[in-house]
Amino acid sequence: MNKQLRINLHSPRVLHVLSLLLFLGLWQILASYLNSMALPQPLTVALVLRQEIASGQLPHHLSITLLRLLVSFGIAMLCGCAIGIALGRNRQLDYFVDNWLVILLNIPALVTIILCYIWFGLTESSAILAVVINKLPNVVVTIREGARTLDQDLLEMARSYHFGRRKTFRHVIWPQLHPFVMSATRTGLALIWKIILVVELLGRSDGMGYQLHLFFQLFDVASILAYTIAFVAVIQLIETLLLKPLDKQSQRWRR
Repeated sequence: MNKQLRINLHSPRVLHVLSLLLFLGLWQILASYLNSMALPQPLTVALVLRQEIASGQLPHHLSITLLRLLVSFGIAMLCGCAIGIALGRNRQLDYFVDNWLVILLNIPALVTIILCYIWFGLTESSAILAVVINKLPNVVVTIREGARTLDQDLLEMARSYHFGRRKTFRHVIWPQLHPFVMSATRTGLALIWKIILVVELLGRSDGMGYQLHLFFQLFDVASILAYTIAFVAVIQLIETLLLKPLDKQSQRWRR
């Protein structure tokens, strides 16, 4: 029985629960010690979260932000993968575009957002464009590195067996690029939703960023934390229910 208990305590799920309980416990202790509106207790934040969900405000703004995330993330990943593969397979083109990538990577996201709003107006397309421009260089660089490491022997074998472009990409190129695509996807989700919040804060009249800006003006820390927890929980669900199973399924060819 002791052995079984020891095994259970070392299981990943139990460790995750214990880690969460420790975090909540430290939060509760610190909030009780400070006794300040700047750090409300976990129960207070939970009540605010429940109230915002019941009123429909949080689901409304969360869905809008998630839609913007989906559209901008999809555009950035599709264009970034295509450009990254092209640069990784064409050295001259890579040399020509490399300076552009360096410039885009070093321009602050805030500057890009402001310029997009000034040049194209406070529109939805400007918001999406600002997010895509900020995310695209990261995807291109990651996929480019993957394309540079493709096994030339496998590509030669594909040519020898007269594989078409589609079949070569599916059976030779994609399995090797998959780890790089998943890396760009995971880091992209962590980065892109933070950029979207800034985009919404500066130039949108709805979404999570807009709401957080209102709560900041009201010094409503409990609502800020409630909305943050809700969004992080959704991103974790996407990671657990979509990205991890997709990653596992795509890795079945490995031995």
